[in-house]
Amino acid sequence: MAAERAEGGAAVQQVEQPAREERLILAVEGMTCAACVARVEKSLKRVPGVRVASVNLAAERATVVYDPAQAAVGDLIGAVEKIGYRARVPRPEAGADAEREARRREIRRQRRTFALAAVLSLPLLVAMIGHAFDLGGPLLRFLTNGWVQFLLATPVQFVAGWQFYVDAYHNLRGRTANMSVLVALGTTVAYLYSVVVLLFGPSLGVHALYFEVSAILLTLILLGKLLEALARGRTSEAIRKLMGLQAKTARVLRDGREVDVPVEEVRVGDVVVVRPGERVPVDGVVLEGHSSVDESLLTGESLPVDKGPGDPVVGATINQHGTFTLRATRVGRDTVLAQIIRVVEEAQGSKAPIQRLADVVSAWFVPAVIGVAALTFALWYAATGDLTRSLLNMTAVLVIACPCALGLATPTAIMVGTGVGAEKGLLIKGGEQLETAHRLQAVVLDKTGTITKGRPEVTDVLPVEEGQVVTSPYRCSDVLRWAAALERRSEHPLAQAVVAAAEREGLALPEVEDFRALPGRGVRGRVEGREVLLGNRRLMEESGVDAAPLAAEAERLEGEGKTAMLLAVDGRPAGIVAVADTVKETSAAAIRALRGLGVRTIMMTGDNWRTARAIARQVGIPEEDVLAEVLPEEKAGRVQELRRQGLVVGMVGDGINDAPALAAADIGIALGTGADVAIEAGGITLMRGDLRGVPAVIRLSRATIGKIRQNLFWAFVYNVLGIPLAALGMLSPVLAGAAMALSSVSVVSNSLLLKRFDPLRGLEAEQAAVR
Repeated sequence: MAAERAEGGAAVQQVEQPAREERLILAVEGMTCAACVARVEKSLKRVPGVRVASVNLAAERATVVYDPAQAAVGDLIGAVEKIGYRARVPRPEAGADAEREARRREIRRQRRTFALAAVLSLPLLVAMIGHAFDLGGPLLRFLTNGWVQFLLATPVQFVAGWQFYVDAYHNLRGRTANMSVLVALGTTVAYLYSVVVLLFGPSLGVHALYFEVSAILLTLILLGKLLEALARGRTSEAIRKLMGLQAKTARVLRDGREVDVPVEEVRVGDVVVVRPGERVPVDGVVLEGHSSVDESLLTGESLPVDKGPGDPVVGATINQHGTFTLRATRVGRDTVLAQIIRVVEEAQGSKAPIQRLADVVSAWFVPAVIGVAALTFALWYAATGDLTRSLLNMTAVLVIACPCALGLATPTAIMVGTGVGAEKGLLIKGGEQLETAHRLQAVVLDKTGTITKGRPEVTDVLPVEEGQVVTSPYRCSDVLRWAAALERRSEHPLAQAVVAAAEREGLALPEVEDFRALPGRGVRGRVEGREVLLGNRRLMEESGVDAAPLAAEAERLEGEGKTAMLLAVDGRPAGIVAVADTVKETSAAAIRALRGLGVRTIMMTGDNWRTARAIARQVGIPEEDVLAEVLPEEKAGRVQELRRQGLVVGMVGDGINDAPALAAADIGIALGTGADVAIEAGGITLMRGDLRGVPAVIRLSRATIGKIRQNLFWAFVYNVLGIPLAALGMLSPVLAGAAMALSSVSVVSNSLLLKRFDPLRGLEAEQAAVR
C-alpha cells in the first residue's frame, strides 16, 4: 500500500517495503518430550516478526523464519531461555568435533546421573526383593530400616532427579505440562508418602514404606534417558560423517612456494596442490596435471572419475593417483560439501506432515493424563478406602503415560532416512519432500540430460559400396576420418561429436583445403586430394550425388531418433555417420524399476515426435505417455495439467532449465553431478545424475514412512493399553517406570533399523535384466 503525507507543501509518497525473511537454526537443549516441542514453538511464535517456528526433538533444533527488521537473534534466544531451555546459534566453523563433543557431554552427564541413582537404588531393590520373598538376615534387616531407606532415596530424589523438578517448574510456570511434570509428580507422591509414614506411621496405623518405588522409578527413567541419548546420537551420524569429510589443511602456492595452511584460510582464486591419496580441500578447476578422483562419498558413484585441465573437482573427494593443481572457485560455506551439510541439517530438523497428528495429541496429552491419574486416585480411594493402594495406582498412571515416544516417532525416522539418502547421493531437503515421495503416482521425465546423456555422440559409422552396406574400400575408419577432418573446421555441436569420436579412435586427421560450411545442408572441402561432402540429402542433390544407395539406411537410423549425415567422396556415396543424444545406460533400468513400484512414467521433450517415440521405445515408455514438441515455457503447464487430473506428480529434470516445471510439481527432483549440482532447484537432488536415484528415493520414502507409522502405532498402543492397565491396578509403579523408559528407546531403536536399508539395492539387477 502507498501512503501520502504533506511535507513543505509537497505530497511525498511512501511505499511500504515488502518484509524481508531470514532463516535461522537454533540448537535447543533441555527438551524431553513432544510437549516441550510444542512449548518452544509457541514461545518462538509469540516473538514479533516470526513467520514460522518448527522444532525437532530428535535433532534438538529449532528452525525459525523471521523478519530481521522486527526480531533479532537475541530475541529468539531469549524467548527460548525465558521458558527454561537453553538455546544457541550453532557455529558452522566448529564442525564435526564440536557437534560430537556436545553429544559426548550430554551422554557423560546422563551416565553420571544414572550411576549415582543406580548405586543408591540397588540396596533398595535388594530390600524390595528380600521383602517380597520374606527373606531374613542382618543385611536385609538393615536395608529395610526406614531411616536407611530415607538416606538412600533422598539423594536419588533430589540430586539425580533434580533435572525433572527444574524442567517441571519451568513448564508449570509457563502454564504447560510435559513428561518432567508427570515424573516429578509421580515420584514425589511416592517419596513424600513414605516420609510421612516414616515420621507419623505408628500414630496413623500405617507402616508400609515406598522409598524404593520413587528411587527405582527415577533410576529406570534415567537409564531410559541415557539409552535414548546414545541412540539419538547415532541418528545424526550422517551429518558427522559429512563434516568429517572436510580436509583440515590445504597446500597453497604462495610467492612460488608450497605452503600448508588451514583449509579455512584458502581464498577464491588460490592455486592449490593436491597429491595422491589426499582429499581435495576446496571446490575448484584443474589447472595442470591428470588424475582420477574418488567422488563416492559425495555422489555414491563407485567408479573414480578422470580429471584433467579444465575439469571441475569437488572439495572432500579423494585424489587417487596423480598430482594436480587447481584454482579454488568455492571455499568455506559455498562449497558443495557445505551446501550438502546445510541441506541435510535443515532436512533433519524439519517436520513431516504426518507429525501433525502427534503434535495435536501431545498438546492435550499431559493435562489429560493428570486428570486420569486424579480420577484413578479418587475412584480407588472411594471404592477401597486404601490410601496406599490409591496412591500407588495414581503413581503408575502418571509414570507410564509419557509423550516421549510420540515426540520421537517421526523426527528420528526422518533423521535416519535423510541421512541414509545423503550417504547414497540422494539429497532430500526436508521431511515434507521425503513424505511426499512415497505417494508419487506419476513421474515426468525430461528427455535431454535426464533420460539421455544430454550431449550428441556418434552411434553408427557405415561404409557403403555399390548401393549397400558392405566391407568396402571406404573402411569405417576412413569414413570417420574424412568426416572428422571436415567437421574439425565447424563449430556445430554435431561436428564436435564427430571429432570427439575420431579422437577416441586415435585417428590422425588430415588437413582440409577449400573448406566451406553450408548452413542448413552440411560442409564440404578437399581432403587428401579428394572432394568430400558431409551433410543431408539436400546437399547431395545440389552437388549431383545420387543418394539413393544411402536412403534406406538413413531412414532406418532416423527412425531410431538419430541424425544421419551422408558422406560423399569424389561425387560418389561413401558412407553414413549417425549422431544422436544417446540414452543413458541406466535409464531403461530406472524406468522399469519405477513401473515395478506402480509409478507411471511420462517423458516430456521439446524434440519432434519421431525422435521422442524412438527414445521412448528404447527405455520402455509407452507411446501414450510421451509428450513431444513441448516448448520450455509450456512444461510447467503440462505438469499442472497432470496434477489437475488428481495425480501426485514428481518432475525430474536437470535442475536449471526445468526449474519452473520442478516448482510446479508436487515434488521436484533435480539431477546434478559434481560441482555443477543444482541443489536449490528441486526438493530432492540426485547427486550422481543417475535416473535410478528416482526409484531409490521412492523406496527410501516408503521405508521411512513405514517406520514412522510403526513408531506412531506402538507409541499410541503403548499409551492406550498402558494407562488403563495402570489405572486398574494391574501395573506396579516400578513396572510402569520400566515400560515408560523402554518405550522411547524402542522407538529410536526401530528408527535406527533404517540405517540397514539400502535404497539402491536390487537396481543393479534391474540394469542386468534390461541388458
